Amino acid sequence: MWVEVLVQDCAARIFDFCLVLAVACSTGGCGMWNSALIDLDAFYPVRPECQAQVLKTRFKARTGKTLSVRRWQNAFSADGHLDMAGVLRRIQRGGIHPSIKGGVWEFLLGCFDPKSTYAERDEIRRRRRDKYAAWKAECKKMVTDIGSGKIITDQIITDDGQPIGNPFADNGVIATDSGSPADKKVNQWKLLLHQIGLDVDRTDRALVFYENEANRAKLWDVLSVYAWVDGDIGYVQGMSDICSPMIILLENEADAFWCFEHAMRRLRENFRCSARSMGVQSQLAILSQIIKTIDPMLHRHLEELDGGEYLFAFRMLMVVFRREFSFVDVMCLWEVMWAMEYDPNIYTLYEGSRNSAAPAQRRDEMKLTSKMLKQYGKFQRKNVQTGSTDQIGALAVFLAAGVLEAKNKQLVKEAKGLDDVANILGEITGNLDAKKALKKALKVQKKYLSKKKVQTSTSKSTYALDRKILHLLGTCRPRSHSYSEKIAVQMVLLLLHAMPPWLAVASIILLDGV
Repeated sequence: MWVEVLVQDCAARIFDFCLVLAVACSTGGCGMWNSALIDLDAFYPVRPECQAQVLKTRFKARTGKTLSVRRWQNAFSADGHLDMAGVLRRIQRGGIHPSIKGGVWEFLLGCFDPKSTYAERDEIRRRRRDKYAAWKAECKKMVTDIGSGKIITDQIITDDGQPIGNPFADNGVIATDSGSPADKKVNQWKLLLHQIGLDVDRTDRALVFYENEANRAKLWDVLSVYAWVDGDIGYVQGMSDICSPMIILLENEADAFWCFEHAMRRLRENFRCSARSMGVQSQLAILSQIIKTIDPMLHRHLEELDGGEYLFAFRMLMVVFRREFSFVDVMCLWEVMWAMEYDPNIYTLYEGSRNSAAPAQRRDEMKLTSKMLKQYGKFQRKNVQTGSTDQIGALAVFLAAGVLEAKNKQLVKEAKGLDDVANILGEITGNLDAKKALKKALKVQKKYLSKKKVQTSTSKSTYALDRKILHLLGTCRPRSHSYSEKIAVQMVLLLLHAMPPWLAVASIILLDGV
């Protein structure tokens, strides 16, 4: 069996090599090898007048590393089962060919189970398209501009639900009695529609794709329907940046919606904001803990600048570095991140089956073999191996930590306030290499887990030492609750902790002989 797999792999490499060589020679000889490989920018053309403003694409798709169309097709069995381990390896090495990104993203985000068949996926897709159509029809009954090819950029109702000036003759806005919970939900949703429209008009407007109003309307429709369905989060600025690539990659609007909806399952807490807290606060707290562990000096410096809450990293984490990379680069960054974070149980977990808690339980109850571990992305695999299962989706945090560590010397030397920190971090915009940044993130993760393990081991040893000392002190003198007795115990503990380990052990032995 392994010989057959090896032969197929070698044949695939030879085919890819010959294909690229043929393309290179046909476009001017082998001297144009790199440019003939894959021109990523050509798949997402930029308006001529915007060329100077857009960030430069740094990601390079290379033969033998990028997941190609042919390799993607060959990853499926005759009935549609997907070899996800092989797909993950290739994506983690070099991303995905632009022509198949949309379909691959659906698997990476958990829209489909790799173990499903073609027929099963067709049925799931049909049900989802029907469900989206029903939700969209429900929204259209409330505002007829939904699905009309138009977008709303003016507020259409007052805060108490009364129509405003009928901005479109056929918008179908009907006044509601905001007293009932149902009417309050409708009004809250209608109040979001113009904000969604304004953001859509600003999103990726340098791309030729969004010159077409129908494409902008498609983005507006998806975000509007999502805001209605997920009333808890609704719509928050920045969500259009997450959704935009999916509108471009997936031609069917319903498929784009479900891809975005699954992406939001990972990110929706980033957008949960209230008067007391903001969505990424928990991630900022994790970032603070990571830097405190791997680089205490930098953490102390940031605290001295009143930056201990790490709010300067807010934008990076909220929209997953969307503004720090070019459009092409951020898509490559996301897909490699999703591949590294991939958990083979994601589909079961997202579908809300009766055994939705089973994946974590199964990992605890059974010994994961090497073959099972290969089904995980390399970041999530490390988490599973070390038991750090609470770090699902935290690769972006380690990516931010890697950026901070790379800027360590400059931050410590030059940053005299939070404005300086923001300016220094602002220098990374357009200057980060996605693959190098992710490699750095994995190194930071390894360093953090290693230091955390040492700290945990030290903490356990210290606890055991304290118990031994307290036991000895309790047995070598009458029990007392006096203030002087407590002071004496604390002094002994402090003294022993300050000693070298060998001396502390010797002292305990002496105490034991008292």
